[in-house]
Amino acid sequence: MTNGSTSAAEQTTRAGDAGRYDAVIIGAGFSGMYQLHLLRDRLGLKARVIERGDGVGGTWYWNRYPGARCDSESHSYSYYFSDELLKEWQWSERYPQQPEIVRYLNYVADKLDLKRDIQFETSATAARYDEKANLWRVETDTGETVSAKYLITAVGCLSSANVPDIPGRDSFKGQWYHTGQWPHEGVDFTGKRVGQIGTGSTGIQAVPVIAETAKTLTVFQRTANYSIPAQNHPLSDEFKTWAKDSRDEIRRTMHASTNGHPFLISERKVFDVSAEERKAIYEKAWEVGGLRFRAEFQDLLFDKAANDTAADFLKSKIREIVKDPQKAKVLSDIDHPFATKRPPIDTGYFETYNRDNVSVVNLRETPIVEITETGVKTSDGEYELDIIVFATGFDAMTGSLLKLGIVGRDGVTLNKAWEAGPRTYLGVQAVGFPNLFTITGPGSPSVLCNMPVAIEQHVEWVANCIEKMETDGIDRIEPTEEAVTGWVDHVNEVANATLLPQAGHSWYLGANVPGKPRVFMPYAGGMARFRGICDGVAAKGYEGFVLSRDSADSRTEAVNA
Repeated sequence: MTNGSTSAAEQTTRAGDAGRYDAVIIGAGFSGMYQLHLLRDRLGLKARVIERGDGVGGTWYWNRYPGARCDSESHSYSYYFSDELLKEWQWSERYPQQPEIVRYLNYVADKLDLKRDIQFETSATAARYDEKANLWRVETDTGETVSAKYLITAVGCLSSANVPDIPGRDSFKGQWYHTGQWPHEGVDFTGKRVGQIGTGSTGIQAVPVIAETAKTLTVFQRTANYSIPAQNHPLSDEFKTWAKDSRDEIRRTMHASTNGHPFLISERKVFDVSAEERKAIYEKAWEVGGLRFRAEFQDLLFDKAANDTAADFLKSKIREIVKDPQKAKVLSDIDHPFATKRPPIDTGYFETYNRDNVSVVNLRETPIVEITETGVKTSDGEYELDIIVFATGFDAMTGSLLKLGIVGRDGVTLNKAWEAGPRTYLGVQAVGFPNLFTITGPGSPSVLCNMPVAIEQHVEWVANCIEKMETDGIDRIEPTEEAVTGWVDHVNEVANATLLPQAGHSWYLGANVPGKPRVFMPYAGGMARFRGICDGVAAKGYEGFVLSRDSADSRTEAVNA
């Protein structure tokens, strides 16, 4: 066993002694760990976390592909609810790698003594609402059933791997891997002919590392992508001291910012400055690196002409870096506005194409026909490979939820309720599923933000809601249909006021998964605005929700309807 965890069998026995809890939480990443801490240690509730891995980490437990690294700056990619945690932990570099993030989460889990209430190596296979008992009954792959008044999903927005069903995939005689299901022992690319399919954020991180040892690396690109250099570096002692001493200021900035990052978006607009000054601003932002680039002008995501100036600058950088004109043409042929898809940051991505052992295939011109026993066949011929890497992303925001087998009132499945696209109120609850809370679910800012900030807000809101229910003797809470419809309309209205929906093949819309409804899923109104809306709903007695209790004659009575 790793990370000090106990075995599933030992934990099942312990849980089986009393398989009834106040709350069951699914997932032991940033969300599940903090939710457990608040419910158990602040509210005194009996809570259990179910986690399919053998250690904490959530998304970061599974995503350990070559080059896996955070794209939020490390001093902001932390829990900010505890000054003690902030004082004790020290990050080593500006953008931490996956192993360091997992070490951090283990540090927190040990510091708060969370692992004793986390059941590792256990998957939730079904979750059914028992209306008569007002309990969620959760079945696991260990053969156990646990029950709780509250069910909280903390399964992550990017944790359900999207493995493309390419004809012939399983006939391949070499090895293939998905970046989100990477072997814990790693993969040796030395001397191998490697093909990578996908050039989103994950693929852009993986390419430079794979290319270092592979005999050849062939990158199969469907959609050309922008990327900004991370300009990563070790943190100085001076910066570490500043981050610890300035934690209150950093927290205030993150809570006030649109995307939960430790910097604010500039008030200036693109055409408020001359072309020369604008180019100088972009050049400086390029040298600073990271996601701060998109914060230089406030109208980049609202005005196509303004966005074009950033897009043209970034495309010119690609053509400047990549020496082979044909490679540069393929890599800079980008068909969507800047930052309308998740904006990657990289360490030497475009520079890697200057290596003799790296090539790029334009799948828009020569699409993949099939995977053969020996490689990948496109309309232009076959590429013989020893290893295929699928950097094809995730069934984002809904995939992990819909795999849980959730069944609500009257036997309605969550899959059925969301067959035309996810419908939530505030990203936290759905009609017909009382006392089911989804952390950073569809309809919340989540993936448009620095995730720990979005997670802390949602987890705290849920804990405060449960505390009110327990204090006031409330048995159940769920949103009204009107509130959900209003919120879905608002999410779409806000998204349509931006350029975000113009990237029609974005996973924000579910477009990377065949057959998935095309619905813009995250809330694009900004984290600070969202926090204010959620606080207002709670202050008005949970407006838009029905809080109810069982009356003496077993009839349900609404408390605030």
